[in-house]
Amino acid sequence: MTFIGTYFYNLTAENVEQFLAVGVVVFADGFFGIWAGIKREGFQTNKALKVLKTFIFWVMMLACILVIEKGFTGTAWLSETIMAPFLVFQLVSILKNASLAGIIKNELLTQILDRLDKHKGERDAN
Repeated sequence: MTFIGTYFYNLTAENVEQFLAVGVVVFADGFFGIWAGIKREGFQTNKALKVLKTFIFWVMMLACILVIEKGFTGTAWLSETIMAPFLVFQLVSILKNASLAGIIKNELLTQILDRLDKHKGERDAN
């Protein structure tokens, strides 16, 4: 048990930035999501607990990916392929939840989303 605990301690210490990135985006999304939820429908414990479930899942997923990368040569691309899209989607969710909470204006969110999807064209002002 000590070996396994030490292994994961070292794995976490060597990749602290990746674990922090997952934690920050999940909890930021959860914070703004809870804030928006309180404004719309009141606080709901089950939705707040979903933040912890999401965090635990993605930390475990990152740990699994890093173990595979460390154990098998040629798999260094796994964390970028799996984790980067998750982080981007979480960032977009943070923007949406911040907009629903009234922190940023809908017009600003629309501009940001339009810049992300330039290939789709501009939205009409109406």
